[in-house]
Amino acid sequence: MDDEPLGEWAERREQRRPVRGERRHVPLGDQAGQGAHRAPDAPRGLQEWDGHQWVPVGVAEGLTAAAQEAGEHTTAQAGRVPLPSFSKLPPRPEPWRPTEPFWNPRPGG
Repeated sequence: MDDEPLGEWAERREQRRPVRGERRHVPLGDQAGQGAHRAPDAPRGLQEWDGHQWVPVGVAEGLTAAAQEAGEHTTAQAGRVPLPSFSKLPPRPEPWRPTEPFWNPRPGG
């Protein structure tokens, strides 16, 4: 694997990090890892980025209320998602070939 210079890595990292004051909403409850479309009426916790970590700042009654609170920041979050570079895909593997010839008992085979 090629080593990346530390300066380039730090620059890429800073581009992905949230801006101070940016907000997001997360589902509350036992199954916090589920998507936002699951249980849209469930309460959501509002979090704000303080420059180092996500800090809780409030609770919204449902998905629509939480989206209104964090609405302007969601487009900024979507812009920071790194998309794959298709030029960096690995090469296609060669087809499998047997290492020794197979004997076919049929004549001409």
